[in-house]
Formats: sequence, structure tokens, C-alpha cells
Amino acid sequence: MSKLSEIDTWLAENFAALLEEHQVPGAAVAVFANGEVIDHAAGVLNKNTGVESTVDSVFQIGSITKVWTTTLAMQLVDEGRLDLDKPVRDYLPEFTLSDDDAASRITVRQLTCHTSGFEGDIFTDTGLGDDCVAKLVATLSDVPQLFQPGEMFSYNNAGYCVLGRIVEVLRGKSYDDCLRDHLFTPLGLTHAAAGPYDAIRYRAAIGHLQPKPDDEPVAAPVWALTRSNVPAGSHLAMRPRDLLTFVRMHLNEGRADDGTQVLKPETARAMWERQVELPYLGLMGGAWGLGWMIFDWDGGPVIGHDGGTIGQSAFLRVVPGSNVAVALLTNGGKPLHLYRDVFRKVLGDLAAVDVPPLPEPNAAETPADASRFVGEYSSQVADIVVSQDEDGGLWLERTPKGVFADLGSGPEKNRLLGYHGDTLVAENDGLGLHLPHAFVGDDGTGRALFVHTGRADRRVSR
Repeated sequence: MSKLSEIDTWLAENFAALLEEHQVPGAAVAVFANGEVIDHAAGVLNKNTGVESTVDSVFQIGSITKVWTTTLAMQLVDEGRLDLDKPVRDYLPEFTLSDDDAASRITVRQLTCHTSGFEGDIFTDTGLGDDCVAKLVATLSDVPQLFQPGEMFSYNNAGYCVLGRIVEVLRGKSYDDCLRDHLFTPLGLTHAAAGPYDAIRYRAAIGHLQPKPDDEPVAAPVWALTRSNVPAGSHLAMRPRDLLTFVRMHLNEGRADDGTQVLKPETARAMWERQVELPYLGLMGGAWGLGWMIFDWDGGPVIGHDGGTIGQSAFLRVVPGSNVAVALLTNGGKPLHLYRDVFRKVLGDLAAVDVPPLPEPNAAETPADASRFVGEYSSQVADIVVSQDEDGGLWLERTPKGVFADLGSGPEKNRLLGYHGDTLVAENDGLGLHLPHAFVGDDGTGRALFVHTGRADRRVSR
């Protein structure tokens, strides 16, 4: 029996039980190895309807969409119509931010690897029309600059909306049509949806939320985030098998299964090259390529991306050296724990890759001096206060603002514990996950300039 057959048997025997263990209502998984794909599904797509999850069900892939958006941009690079190192304004003269000088210097490459430096969690609803992305980009004129372009990494959804808008302008069509015409069609995808009006043609999952950590997951009140964020990952849905068809193109020198050249071979490989190093964040990669996350795991390197929308979470990992890939799409519960169990088994057996454990507190790494961390930090979506109690313990209180406050999220206060040097972890988020917080930079007095969770929130206290 081949290793892939053994994994097929293991998933058949264990996948449903793992969903139940981690309170995941429904999920589907696909694995590519030895030129073959296997897939499995379990649970339900919607607890209100009881419709069962199947391997042909479509789930939202969330921010994995960013690899698709980068691929659309790289096709334009192949055609000589886009230069990654030219300023964004060469293609979008109307692109403005609160810092006009920074806006004039931001390059297309910096959009692809989250180094543009402006705040990125902008989810303004600009309607359902094909002009929604253009309208969103037009709202960015008051968005602040966190750091100089190219200085460091900070995850930026809005930056990907700008990148998607460049694709729209150069193609002369909407982002959804670019996806369909330049990726869905040449790849021969059969179960992929650019948005809800496509997804309704398939067995489509809805996300599930837990109002309180101990509550059972319940169906979310809406299917998706605003359409204006489609290039960043608000609407794209598909089955895991179709996601792996996209991955195979990247592994196969840019060629689709039928031989169609979707990307030049050197372009597909260039997307895996390191563009920026990340702080130690535990749950994310150690670096970013063009669209791809890069994980420096034992047995790697591994590339991939994760995605999260309203109650749906997606995970993709690819081991180019072994020609192995796995995609897991879920609709609620504790998906990170399911990801860990499935990927450790699959990548360990098929590619000899050691998937690291989820972050856990480490008392040996407890900082001796809290002064570097204490203070106030802020972004457009949250205010953060890090304080020290009488016993020397560190606490982080996060107060959501804007759209996140509108979604009903209230202030949360959590103890910070040692983890890895200047990266601390929250004691508990209620779902058994210890979220890492990296304190990076120096304000000139030895205090951290940013608290970084993948997104950089800047110190505002003096």
C-alpha cells in the first residue's frame, strides 16, 4: 500500500471524529501526492439545514485568495504590462493615502508582500456593483502610514484591494471576471465560485460562530464579507480539489493539467522567493514571498496561506521539494486544532515535514523587564493597552473600533505570558489558542515601537 493510500484510509477512519472533537460543524480536505488527489468530507455545511458536507461542496478560502490575486498580477508581468518595482501610481494615478509622499513611493511588489506600510484592515462596504473595488481604493485617502514603505511586514488587506484594482484597470474588466477568464477557465475548474451568486449553484457551506467560547457553533447571520474586499479574500469559494488544481499549476512550472501555460515557469518559481522576514509569530510563516507565506519547518521549506472569513477558515500547505500539497476548508469551531492534527499526519507521512505545535506559554521565556512592553498602541480597528500589575504580571486589553466594534466585539483583557524572547502569548482566547504578540522595534528609549500580531499596531503613548 502506498503512503497516499495509507493517508486515504487514515482520513476515512479519523476525519469525522476529529471534526467532532474540535467542534467543527463541517469540513472538506484534499491531498495531492504522487500525481494523485484524494479528498474527504464530513459534518454539515449548515447546522440550520443539516445539509451534509461532501467533497464537491464549496467553502470560502478567505485570504488564500491573495495568492490568486498575485497570480493574476504576475500574468500581467509575464505579458510585459506590469512591473512589480514601479510605483502603484504608475498604474493608479488616483491612489492616495494620508501620507502623500509614502503613497507616491509604494511599489506593486510591496503590495504583494505586505510591506507598503499603511493600515490595512479597511472593510468599507462600497456596494455590490462591479465598481466596488475602485470605490474602496478611493476611500483610502485618510488611511495613516504605520511605517515607511518597504521597512517591515504588516498584513494588509487593503493593499491587496489596491493590487486587485491594478489588475482590473490593466484588464479592463471586473476582478471577478479576471478570475473566471484568466484562472478558472484555463485551469478547468468545475467547482469554484467568484461570489455568492456563483456559490449558490453548488453545495455551499456557511460559516458558524460561537457567541461565547463554551457555546455550540451556530450558523452565521451572513454568508460573506463585503464585496469591496474580493481581491483580499471576501468572496472566493471552491472545493479543496479545485484549490489543489491551482496549486498543481504552480508546482508544474506554471502549466495547467491540460498543458496550458498559465504562468511562465520562472514566474511561478519567483513567487516562492523570500521578499521580507517576519517577526517570530508562531502561527504565521517566517517570511513572505510574492503572495505566498513561507514556513521554515523541519523537512521544508513549505509554502502556503491561510484564510478566515465569517465563521469559515481555510488552510493550504505545499511542499515543492516533495510535490505534496494539502488543503483543508472548514466552517467553524476550533479549526486551528483540526488543521494541526490533519496536517501533522499528512505532511509528516508524505513529505517528512514536521508541522510545529500551536503556540504554548513558556515560563522560561518570561521577560525580566516589562518596561519594553508596557504602553498604549493603536490602529484604526483597535486600541491596545499593555499594563503591569502589582505582582509584575503583564496584561493586554484590546478595545475594537470601527467595523470590528460594529460587529459586536467588546473589550478583551488577557494576561501575557512568556513564549519566545520579545514574543509573548495571550493566556487564553477562550478557544484554547494562545495568540502570539511580538513586540518589535524601538521608540528610542528601549520600548517596543509596535505590538505585532501579523498586523503592526504602533505605540501611541509617550
